Amino acid sequence: MRSNILNITEDRSQFPEKNAEGKIDVDLSSHKYLKLWQGPQHPGITGNMSLELTVLGDEVMDCETHVGYLHRGFEKLMERRKYIQCFPIVCRVAVPEPDFNEYCFASAMEELAGIEVPEMAEWLRTLTLEMSRLQSYLMWIGGQSGAFGSGIIGQWANYLRDLVLDRFEELTGGRIYHMYQLPGGVRGLLPDGFKDRMEETLQTIEEFMSDIEKVMFNNAVFKKRSVGMGYIDPSWVDKFGITGPNARAAGVAKDIRKDYPYLKYDQLDFDLVMGKDSDIYTRADVRRRDLLLSVDLIRQIFAKMPEKGEIKAPTPNVLHWKVAPGETYSRAECTRGEYGYYMVSDGTEYPRRINVRGPSYTHAVALLEKMIINTNIADVAGLMVSLHTYPPEIER
Repeated sequence: MRSNILNITEDRSQFPEKNAEGKIDVDLSSHKYLKLWQGPQHPGITGNMSLELTVLGDEVMDCETHVGYLHRGFEKLMERRKYIQCFPIVCRVAVPEPDFNEYCFASAMEELAGIEVPEMAEWLRTLTLEMSRLQSYLMWIGGQSGAFGSGIIGQWANYLRDLVLDRFEELTGGRIYHMYQLPGGVRGLLPDGFKDRMEETLQTIEEFMSDIEKVMFNNAVFKKRSVGMGYIDPSWVDKFGITGPNARAAGVAKDIRKDYPYLKYDQLDFDLVMGKDSDIYTRADVRRRDLLLSVDLIRQIFAKMPEKGEIKAPTPNVLHWKVAPGETYSRAECTRGEYGYYMVSDGTEYPRRINVRGPSYTHAVALLEKMIINTNIADVAGLMVSLHTYPPEIER
């Protein structure tokens, strides 16, 4: 019978004992326990990381996460580069959502330098963040369905994500890395006809999401493998630093857009997307509804933003910009939860210290290693994807 993480046994007598280092000594010659590696290939794992699993039969007894298979050391690299030279780096800290890195880095610089961003630029930043949220959720939903054996959803989702990337290419010149939000504002206004083409994209997404709800969320197999699985106790939220949809699916209202409004979110009308059952299915449904919320927010942004206006405040020569001494923390709500940059300046042309707060670290390491015990090995991928993590945030 497949294990259910809701029913974690308290009888751990059959579990292998850990040594002084907290690791399990497995006698493979006994054929009782077995070490399995899952990853670092993309299929069946969240990006370029791997899980070292100790299994008893087909049940996971222990898990140790391993990172280091991707580019890393971003924070130290940035300390050795001028501020403007950091922008190509920050985009790669969370590859599917580079815009949140751009915003947090630029916002931290602006606060230290005392720069006020023009209103038009704030509207355009809000737009790009919601577009980024949209395409990130589309990538995720294909991964979640694929982890449980449904490939067609991934095909649909990738097609829809490509449509959003088309709009990004129009606006910024780049599909993945945009470098559109610079200190003081943004690089350009909307191209002619952009709103109409974006509306066509939003309508296509809505039509497909109706089919995705039928094929994935009303699917008996998906429900059987996700309902009741991967339970997150609400009491873990603060203990593990759980944020975003993982927290909201547990009934805990956490969203930086509401808790600490930034950019133009205080002028948009929306309620938090919440859940209560805190399992894989609920987290998936929260993200599905949050995706549709982004569609609505983009339409609100178009309705409220001015047609023209200044898009960038005056700034010093970026190659010789000495940011005033101080420290600050800038944050935003990405698809995985609270995303933030802690920046320290010593008054030189280089940042003294930059620390990235990405939700993937706690979700993919501490939380996953706790939740995965007693899970069937066939459900490991589905559980991991349900936490929605990006390894570069861990290897930063």
